[in-house]
Amino acid sequence: MDKLKVAVIGDQFITSAVFKTAIKEQVDRPLTIVARDLEWPEVPFFAHDGPAGTEIKEYSGAPADIATLLADADALVTHLAPVTEGLLAASPKLKFIGVPRGGPVNVNIDAARARGVTVCNLPGRNASAVAEFTIGMILANVRRIAEGHAGLKQGVWRGDLYRYDRTGDELCDMTVGLVGYSHIGQRVVRLLKPFGCRILVCDPYVSLTVQDALDGVEQVELDEILHLSDIISLHARLTPETRQMIGESQIAKMRPGAVIINSARGELLDQNALIDGLSSGHLGGAALDTFETEPPAQDDDILALKNVTLTPHIAGASRRVANFAAEQIARDYARFLSGEPLRNAFV
Repeated sequence: MDKLKVAVIGDQFITSAVFKTAIKEQVDRPLTIVARDLEWPEVPFFAHDGPAGTEIKEYSGAPADIATLLADADALVTHLAPVTEGLLAASPKLKFIGVPRGGPVNVNIDAARARGVTVCNLPGRNASAVAEFTIGMILANVRRIAEGHAGLKQGVWRGDLYRYDRTGDELCDMTVGLVGYSHIGQRVVRLLKPFGCRILVCDPYVSLTVQDALDGVEQVELDEILHLSDIISLHARLTPETRQMIGESQIAKMRPGAVIINSARGELLDQNALIDGLSSGHLGGAALDTFETEPPAQDDDILALKNVTLTPHIAGASRRVANFAAEQIARDYARFLSGEPLRNAFV
């Protein structure tokens, strides 16, 4: 049996060592594994343009940096490496690419298909982590945890946050609306139920689970979410249809004092409209883990607002996610080698 060569390109989150361990545990045949690690997240990825041009997005490094590694590789397992048409053309032996992300946007899928390269991804890999983080963002915002923390860090005892007109409400008295009801949205619903809040979901492509329907979760249109919710949490995928789906007109329809949570993609929101809604006092607050431009510029107005809780796109980051993602991609590579159907073939 010929010894296959697998190129493993990790980063500082899912490292090449984590990938290699998973592959060795799941693949029972001789392999030569060559590896390197990219600089993300210490160095931000290229969102829309960079050394790979515009054919792919959200990648780390440059195609030229990994061309030698891939030149005679039979398979590639990576998180964020840029896989362009030119790189695929220079890698004639490549037959499998494993990308443990919800959408393998760092791979030119059309070029891979044209060359008969199988691409596998991992939808919902960080659903649990993002759902937990979302609950944390909701509580930090509506219960004034972030404000109290910021005050104490500046030497200010925010006793005023105990005032009737400034203290937060409890989730049991609130309506929470989720826009997007796939892997992450469904997990957020599961975590919200014990709080006793009213839960609304909006997703034209997914129906309520039987259990959620029995538990009183309501599926409604977006306008109802906007009118009825005290908290709106975004969990939709970024598509041409959803880009800036929450803009000036949608914010105007929201309840006075409502809070927006975004742990999905920054471009779901019109950030200028959000800033206007927060600055005017129409919105009570926002908690953002993602931004239109990442990282935001130091003079970005969103950073100066007092009624926002901000984190640097870390909702999906946990050690469990890294280990689980590497293991699942390695399992699919083992299936590929044995001719079995893949669990997560990208279609």
